[in-house]
Amino acid sequence: MRWPRSSGILLHITSLPSRHGIGDLGSEAYRFVDFLIEAGQRIWAILPLGPTGYGDSPYQCFSAFAGNPLLISLERLVEEGFLSPEDLEGPDFPEGTVDYERVIPFKMTCLRKSFQLFVARASDREREAFEAFCRENAWWLEDYALFMAVKAAHGGVVWTEWPLPIAHREPEALAQWREALADEIMMRKYWEFQFFRQWDALRAYCRERGLWIMGDLPIYVAHDSADVWVHRELFHLDERGNPTVVAGVPPDYFSETGQLWGNPLYRWEVMARSGYAWWIDRVRWTLRLVDIIRLDHFRGFEAYWEIPATERTAVRGRWVKGPAEAFFEALERALGALPIVAENLGVITPEVEALRKRFGFPGMAVLQFAFGGDPRTSSFLPHNHERDLVVYTGTHDNNTILGWWSEEESTLAPEQAQREREFARRYLDLDDRPVHWAFIRAALGSVADIAIIPLQDVLGLGSEARMNRPAQPTGNWRWRFRREMLTHEVRERLRELTWIYGRLPNCPSK
Repeated sequence: MRWPRSSGILLHITSLPSRHGIGDLGSEAYRFVDFLIEAGQRIWAILPLGPTGYGDSPYQCFSAFAGNPLLISLERLVEEGFLSPEDLEGPDFPEGTVDYERVIPFKMTCLRKSFQLFVARASDREREAFEAFCRENAWWLEDYALFMAVKAAHGGVVWTEWPLPIAHREPEALAQWREALADEIMMRKYWEFQFFRQWDALRAYCRERGLWIMGDLPIYVAHDSADVWVHRELFHLDERGNPTVVAGVPPDYFSETGQLWGNPLYRWEVMARSGYAWWIDRVRWTLRLVDIIRLDHFRGFEAYWEIPATERTAVRGRWVKGPAEAFFEALERALGALPIVAENLGVITPEVEALRKRFGFPGMAVLQFAFGGDPRTSSFLPHNHERDLVVYTGTHDNNTILGWWSEEESTLAPEQAQREREFARRYLDLDDRPVHWAFIRAALGSVADIAIIPLQDVLGLGSEARMNRPAQPTGNWRWRFRREMLTHEVRERLRELTWIYGRLPNCPSK
C-alpha cells in the first residue's frame, strides 16, 4: 500500500504534558494534534496503547486488546461528573518524566473512585452506553477483566503462580471467581469503557483534521497476559504454563549479548489450523484504533530467533522458520489490503525482503544507522532510498540525534563511533548547522514516501530524553516534554522544511 508523500512525529501518549504525572488522552493530546497540523504534519506515530506490566513497557502488556487505564484523562472524568476536582489533588509530579512509582497508585485510586461514582450517578443513557460497550467487546473484555481481577486478588503475581484450577481455567473455578470478584471485574470493564470513549474521541478529532495515526503492533505478547492465559494452546508452554522457548534477537547494534525479550513463542502450526483466527482478530482490532500499522519485528514472520527459556542471554539460540506468505495471505483474505509498514531492522536476509516486497509493505530506514557502512550499498543513506519506504531519524529504541552525536551512551568502539560521525559530518555538509536539524532535513528531503521524526529530535534534546534503552529492563518509557517546548520557532521551522521538500498536505505554497 502506498501513501502520499508526507511526514509525521513520533511521540507516545505517556510523553505528553499532564499535571497528573503521565501523558493522557485529555486536553494536551488535542493541543499536540493542533501543533502537528500547524507544523504541516500528516502523521502522529505512537507506541502500543495496552495496559503495561513489568518495566512499564508498552511492548509487554497484560492484553493485546485492552487499553491502558493510566492513559485515561482524569479531567475528562471530572467533566462527566465521575470525579470531583478535589479528587485530582495529588502529589507534585515532576514535569519532564513519568514517576511510575507515584503515578500508578494515584491514578488507580482516582479510577476506583470514578467507578464508584459511575455506579451511583450514571444516567440511563450512560449505563446503556456502558452495557453496549461490554456486549460488543465481550469476546476479549470478559476474559481480560477476569484476568486482571484474579491477578489483583493474588497480589499481582504471574498467572502461573495462581492456584491450579483458575490458572488452568477449569470451568468451575472460572464461575467461582467471576462470582467472587464481580464488582472488581465490572470496574475493569468500566476503565476500558472510559479508555475507548476517550481514544475514539481523540481519533475522531485527528480524522477531522486529516491526521493519520500510525500505531505499533508488537509481534509478541507478554507471557503474563490474558492472551496467553486464555489461549495456552497457541504458545510453546510446559504443563504448568511456563514458556519452554522465548523470543529475542541475537547480538546486534544494541547489545553484545543480544536481546532476551522473554515472550513466549507462537505455535504457528496450531495457529495455521484455525486460519490464524487469533491474529486476524488482533489486526482487525488494531485497525479500529489506528490508520497505519507499524508491524514490529517483521523479520520474525519469515524466521525468528528461538531461545531456550533456561538461557540468561540471547546468545544461544537458533533461527526457526516462521509462517511467512501463508500468514499474510490469510490476513489479506480476511481484511483486504493491509496498511502495514514493516519494521525490517536487525538481521535482514533476502528472504525477509522478498516477503516484504511480495505484499507491498514499505520498509524502514533509520538515518542514525546510515553512516557505518559503504556509501554505495548502505540502504539507510538517503541517496539509496526508495519511494516505498518510511525514513526515521531514529526510533523509540535509539538515542536522540543529539545524544548520538555527542557519543552519549554509545555502544560502539570509540574509533568506530568517531568514523561514523565524521562521515555524517561530511555527508550532511554540517559546518556549524545544528546536527538534529541537518538530520531532519535529510529525512524530509528523502524520496521516501513517509518521514517520521521523534519529537526529541525536533526539540534538539540529548540522551536525557531517550525513551528506551534496549536490554535495560527498568527505567525506560519515562520521558515527557514540557508544554513550553513547542515554541512558535520550532513549529515554523518544521513547517518550512516540510513545505520545501513537498510533504505539506494539500498546499502548493507555504
